[in-house]
Order: sequence, then C-alpha cells, then structure tokens
Amino acid sequence: MDLGLQDGHVIVTGGSRGIGLACAALFLGEAARVTIVARDADRLRAAREELARGRGGCEGRLAAIQADLRDAAAAAAALDQAEAGLGPVDVLVNAAGAARRTAPEHLAIADWHDAMDSKYFSYLHMLDPAIKRMAARGKGAIVNIVGTGGKVASPVHLPGGAANAALMLVSAGLAAAYGQHGVRVNAVNPGVTDTGRFGAYVAAEAARAGTSEAEVLQDLRRRLPQGRPARPEEVAGAVAFLASSRASYINGAILTVDGGLTPMI
Repeated sequence: MDLGLQDGHVIVTGGSRGIGLACAALFLGEAARVTIVARDADRLRAAREELARGRGGCEGRLAAIQADLRDAAAAAAALDQAEAGLGPVDVLVNAAGAARRTAPEHLAIADWHDAMDSKYFSYLHMLDPAIKRMAARGKGAIVNIVGTGGKVASPVHLPGGAANAALMLVSAGLAAAYGQHGVRVNAVNPGVTDTGRFGAYVAAEAARAGTSEAEVLQDLRRRLPQGRPARPEEVAGAVAFLASSRASYINGAILTVDGGLTPMI
C-alpha cells in the first residue's frame, strides 16, 4: 500500500533507538525525508549510520540532530535546524524520553518532576512550535508514541504513567483545536515491546514481586495473547499509517498496540 509519504519531511524525536529508530527506518523505506533527533551523540551517530546502511540511496534524505528536548530552547533550535536542512516538517513523530521505573515506596517528589521533564515536556517542547508552523501552512500530522501505562496504572511506573496520561489528553485536545487548520494529532500506546527498555521493565517487575527475571518473563509470555512482546517494527507500522494520507480522517485517536493484552473499549 502506498502511504503517500514520498518526499514528505518527517522528524522523529528519540529516533536513535527502539520504536523511534524503527519509525525512522520505515519512513525512509517510504521514500520520505527523515530527521532523527536524540540526546546521546554516540547513539545518534550509530543510528544514522545504521539507517544509511539499511536504506541505500537515502543520501540527501536523512539528517541527525543532537538535542536535549527537555530544554524548550534546544527543541526549537532543533526544529529550525531540521527545517533549514530538509525543508518544512510535514510529520512529527514524538518518541523521545522515558521515565524511570521505581517501586512506589522508593518514590520521591524529584521522580515525579523527572518523569514529566523526560516524557511530557520533551514531547511538548517539540510539539508546540511544530504544530503552530504546520497550522500556518495548513497541513501536517503528529503522532505521539505514549504508552499503555497512561491508562492502566503500574505500581512501578506511576510517574511515567501520569506523564503518559497527560500526553493522551494533550493529543486529543490539540487534535480538536487544530483539525480546522489541517493538522491531525493522534497517539499510539505501545504495550510491552522488545526494545532496550524491555530489560529494565522485567528487572523492575522482578524486584517488586520478589521473584526472578526468568519467572517474570515466563509469566509475561503466558499473559500476552500472542505469547510475545511486540517488535518495534510492528508499532512503527501503526505510526506510519496514522501519519499518512491513508488516515486523513483519523484525528484525536488513541490507538493501543499491545496485542490484546488490555481488552477494553
């Protein structure tokens, strides 16, 4: 299926690993121009090299920008640099930042602030200037990769879950506010996904339950309807669809991609 993404400019924040990296690869495969943004310079460089190797012929269609998106000025500067390099942004995919998993008895006020800075404001700092520029041009699509922790509370993910819940509300609210300006905003909520953060999730659950990581994995596979975590590429497929012209009348949707683990309406 042609998603109509060819020659569009896509920014992927958090594009140096996990779901963000999978999204960048998929958009490049759809012949889009892609800018990945990440905080860690070494990881960003490695991701750019990996993407260039995997997608021969992407010269002139791939850029990488180092920025700490917890800083609003740094995010705005990254957006300026991206548009100066590959043109006006047509699609923004937010995947940057993640909150640490902490047992509730070990939580401090600083952990709640850190979760909002890492997951909520790292999204808003890029989203706010991008959506206003899109609205001025009369078109654009934004997909926020959030997480099911914003709907189903996990004892070891309370600050992160609170940030996720806030992002879902922002996604729906901005969709209603900017739809008349030609800008769509949707969110994807991945469930358990086999990324670099999967190990931290397993370790936190094992510590909370007082059991081994092997037992946590065994129990998880038993509970997952498809018997395994999602692959990053499977989440990226949903993101690309929502960003594409094939989803032109989907706006304000919160799409859960968890293989049916949390069956709810």
